[in-house]
Amino acid sequence: MFSMIGLIGGLTMLIVLTMRGMNLLIAAPLSTLFLAVFSGIPLFPQLVAEGDPNMLGSYMQGFSGFVANWFIMFLLGSIFGKVMGDARAADSVSKFVVDKLGTKYAIMAVVAACAILTYGGVSLFIVGFSVFPLALSLFKQANLPRRFIPATLAFGSVTFTMTSAGSPEIQNWIPIPFLGTSAYSAWEVSAIVALFMMVFGYWWLKKIIYRAVAKGEQFDAREGDPVVEEKELPNPGLAAIPLLVVLVISFIFHDSLGTSALIIALTSGIVAAWALNRKFLDNVWESASGGTMGALLAITNTAAVVGFGAVAQNTVAFTAAVDAVTHFPGSPLVGAAVAVGVIAGLTGSSSGGQQIALPLIAPHYLDAGVDPDALHRVVAISSGALDTLPHGGYVVTTIRAICGETHKAAYASFSAVTVVVPLLGVVLAIILFSLGM
Repeated sequence: MFSMIGLIGGLTMLIVLTMRGMNLLIAAPLSTLFLAVFSGIPLFPQLVAEGDPNMLGSYMQGFSGFVANWFIMFLLGSIFGKVMGDARAADSVSKFVVDKLGTKYAIMAVVAACAILTYGGVSLFIVGFSVFPLALSLFKQANLPRRFIPATLAFGSVTFTMTSAGSPEIQNWIPIPFLGTSAYSAWEVSAIVALFMMVFGYWWLKKIIYRAVAKGEQFDAREGDPVVEEKELPNPGLAAIPLLVVLVISFIFHDSLGTSALIIALTSGIVAAWALNRKFLDNVWESASGGTMGALLAITNTAAVVGFGAVAQNTVAFTAAVDAVTHFPGSPLVGAAVAVGVIAGLTGSSSGGQQIALPLIAPHYLDAGVDPDALHRVVAISSGALDTLPHGGYVVTTIRAICGETHKAAYASFSAVTVVVPLLGVVLAIILFSLGM
């Protein structure tokens, strides 16, 4: 009973503190302390026999383990995005897409620009900052309510691209060492699900926006809005080459090197972005330094939540919950989707949810004979659904920091395309796998 109070209370505390703006590096340890006290977990290693669970030891093992496994990927991904941004290559690709589609297709232009950059390996946060000024300009010209910009940016970034086969984003690569799969696992089903999410999500996003327009909502300009500067940009064809380099290199080496292929791919992308856009890049080392700081912030925030999950694993309540999920009636893929989705939702992190859930559920399902490729794809897609609940780091950054909106104004449409649409994608994937695809 007390263990369940500790687990639910700790998770609730984590969500509330994050939504109220507290830094995750503070909110996660505080929530972990609440969890440990109510679950009867000793706080320090000196209070238990060597090797027995304790809050501080378990938390730091989870925290440091995640950093040890994924820091290089986070680092290179962040540097790649920063170099693409500072060299104006991301702006060039985005502007090319926007100019080709024009004001008439303002929503599609923003979604397409985000999708191309995300699938090319640019960090999700860098994509948001790069495309937002263009999105603002387009929405202003088309007289569309600006409160829907966060949903439009997120739909192009964290739905049909982030978790699809071949994507260089970390959410598609975490399952590989746990399942012995590749970044292209179940690509046929992935393609169908991605197409469904893209078409249905775009239709729904347009419907939501134009329903608001029909009720009289218009664009509202604000003092201090960023403007799209008329400055020289790299040739869009050359600017897009580093994106292709990342995709091609990761495809070539994904079978032989697994997750290490991403290291080679992102490094190659950084070199290509620098070499092709040196004229526009004042100081590549300054960009690398900025990318390093971004990587540290991203991975430590995620690791802070993973540490919470590492302590939660030692509770009776968590063990009972995992047992219930792994013995979920019906398809094992349903249980896997529920486990990863719920943990990603509670932690507000798709990568953190996978890192916590996979060590616990992967052996069970693999021993039960579940197809690893199918499991990989279901885990990846499901991790990208509930991770965008209100307290998620990406949600808070996109709505508040990038777009300057409030949850009250922007989150309803945001959740429609980043929670509901991926959930439907998970259901479709499980149905397709059950039909033998």
